[in-house]
Amino acid sequence: MSGDTTDVTRRILVVCHLARNDAIQATLETLNYLSTHGVRPVLEPDEHESLRSRWPDLMPKKIDLLDVDCSINDCELVAVLGGDGTILRGVEMAREPNVPVLGVNLGHVGFLAESERETLPEVMQAVIERNYDVEERMALHVDVENPDGTRVSSWALNEASVEKGERQRMLEVAIDVDGEPFSSFGCDGVLFSTPTGSTAYSFSAGGPIVWPAVAALLLVPVSAHALFTKPIVVAPDSQLAVQTSPNGPAAILWLDGRRSIDLHPGARVTGTRSNKPVRLARIHPGPFTTRLVKKFQLPIVGWRGKR
Repeated sequence: MSGDTTDVTRRILVVCHLARNDAIQATLETLNYLSTHGVRPVLEPDEHESLRSRWPDLMPKKIDLLDVDCSINDCELVAVLGGDGTILRGVEMAREPNVPVLGVNLGHVGFLAESERETLPEVMQAVIERNYDVEERMALHVDVENPDGTRVSSWALNEASVEKGERQRMLEVAIDVDGEPFSSFGCDGVLFSTPTGSTAYSFSAGGPIVWPAVAALLLVPVSAHALFTKPIVVAPDSQLAVQTSPNGPAAILWLDGRRSIDLHPGARVTGTRSNKPVRLARIHPGPFTTRLVKKFQLPIVGWRGKR
């Protein structure tokens, strides 16, 4: 009678940004904490080689390499140590296998992160005990149609931004909402945003902050040259579209500021709600208001006194 060879090892993929000493230290702490508590840490081969070559004595002995010893499908969680850019990289890796992502902020604002550096031991203990909830965040589905008939589709968690490809030339765009003409103007760009992305590029461009629980899509013009170019918020099942002038310059579509698609003059970009959300792990559930006040250091003491 043959024995059961099912692999019951718990695995967590650790995604890190090794450009700063504090990030390296946090990564080593995380790897060792997981390893000593019965969870196999998983690293990408390049990151493993970088850490192993410089700090061999500080690395745990048992580490699996992604796509060498196991796949991301074998991991129960993706733990990301870094700023929002690193967390977005972890989200990209986890999207297809639908693995939850837990972010620990080592950057500046870190809106996508669940916790800060000083709470890392507490976070790792919660991970060991599986003491976390999984929250689903709306994502964008984006379709690009070029005048020559070529089509490209992609997705974004925060935003999809149509930006001018030449610094010295303005984009001329036409906006549609739900298939109906809405407005046209010259600008530096136009972005579609999710509520999650409303505190990212959208916020910097003058868009409203939308609570993550609100199901909606945002359209935000960037440096527009027109009288009526206010951001708009539409229903989650609406369709937003931007078409660039066929006689204008080429443009570029950026997805979460990480991936790009070249747009020909006259290209049409359509944004809708993706049918596949992003899964974020949460250890400290609480009002979004509290997170907003803390991240932006909003003044909450005024004439009313402290509450």
